[in-house]
Amino acid sequence: MIRSLWTGTTGMTSQQLNMDVIANNLANVATTGFKKSRADFQDLMYQIMKVPGSKSSADTESPTGIQVGLGVRPAAVQKVFTEGDIIQTGNELDVAIEGSGFFQVEMPNGTTAYTRSGAFKRDSNGRLTTSDGYPILPAITIPDGSRQVTISETGVVSAIIGTDTVSTEVGALETATFTNNAGLTAIGRNLFVESAASGTAQTAIPGNDGYGTLAQNYIEGSNVNIVEEMASMITTQRAYEINSKSITTSDEMMKTTNNLI
Repeated sequence: MIRSLWTGTTGMTSQQLNMDVIANNLANVATTGFKKSRADFQDLMYQIMKVPGSKSSADTESPTGIQVGLGVRPAAVQKVFTEGDIIQTGNELDVAIEGSGFFQVEMPNGTTAYTRSGAFKRDSNGRLTTSDGYPILPAITIPDGSRQVTISETGVVSAIIGTDTVSTEVGALETATFTNNAGLTAIGRNLFVESAASGTAQTAIPGNDGYGTLAQNYIEGSNVNIVEEMASMITTQRAYEINSKSITTSDEMMKTTNNLI
């Protein structure tokens, strides 16, 4: 009977983790470039009370045996890198990636992070940065007095400077791809860093083979589907309740056994 108590406990613990993941998804439903997460679970070890195929007589064998599971455990919490909705903003420094790829960001410690959020800004030096002021790589500086900034599908950044009547190229954006996006490490602020599981970044001009193109005046929204998350929340709540019920039922059965004495 004790076995079922601990089995139910693993179920409740796993569903609590699942709820944590769903809550984070819903909290970021309006976060630019956010990628939802999904919790994966796997069954724990089994207590084999009768080996499948063991002899049940001289001429017969057990077709299934007796294997009692001991619960569930979390196996992974995976980022899902499907594209979010492309939202028109009209802001000339907003850029969305249509297809695969990440923008490159220079962190304060000199390392490179990656993001799908193209809500760029200009700092006091005219550099193109994230909302936190981290510069975009390759570094792009838009000169003072510039107007009508244009960002092409292939990442070329141009602007009309001062009294000029034609635009001047001031830089070019590059995007990076990875062998395994799900292996990237999320560090918050809409940023990811590469890991041993993701592989190293491969950079190229947007629009090259396997790389998405850029869309100016647009941003990529979160890929969280509220309806799906709400349905998952209901399922998780019911699973949590039924696991708690199994613990309560086990306790009542033990109580009945004790009362037989």
